[in-house]
Amino acid sequence: MDTDKRVRRTKKALQNSLLTLMEEKDFHDITITDIVTKADYNRGTFYKHYQYKEDLLDEIIENVMTGLKESYREPSNDKKTTLSSSAIKIFDHVEQNAKFYQIVIRSNALPNFQEKFIRALKELASEDLIALQPTPDIDPDLHASYQFYAIFGMIIEWVNSGLKHSPSYMAEQLLTILKSEPVTTAFKTKYVPPHMA
Repeated sequence: MDTDKRVRRTKKALQNSLLTLMEEKDFHDITITDIVTKADYNRGTFYKHYQYKEDLLDEIIENVMTGLKESYREPSNDKKTTLSSSAIKIFDHVEQNAKFYQIVIRSNALPNFQEKFIRALKELASEDLIALQPTPDIDPDLHASYQFYAIFGMIIEWVNSGLKHSPSYMAEQLLTILKSEPVTTAFKTKYVPPHMA
């Protein structure tokens, strides 16, 4: 196994270990010994990659935020002229990081993350809205907030239900809502041609 793969595997094991422990107790009560014991590594392995447990948590959050942005932008990489539910990847991203989102939504383990999450989504929406034909009677900041508090609400409901629906079902529901929504959304304006709007 090459070094990069081994490093990725080790980091993933340590990340999973921390998230599992955070389901059981407060982050401040978790020690590095707890993390490496759960991951079946030694402290030396931990210190090869991180100085503090906060560094490990920061990397988890950074990875999740990167994945969130990539999953949101994936439809714009689709060459089709219309948005399909299969192109909406944000729910696949949430499912792949289910343990993290469950911790964030169901506990106060990361009190500032929800704010960071919403801010990132609003920034993504604003970037898309800037590229669109301006609508003089709609405030772009409020428009971005409207869209992504709604999507975040769907994510919260889905996570709290234990992810009882598949990501494809959630994507289909989102697409149906966007198509029926009287207020034009970034998704709809960006991806649905005028004859389908």
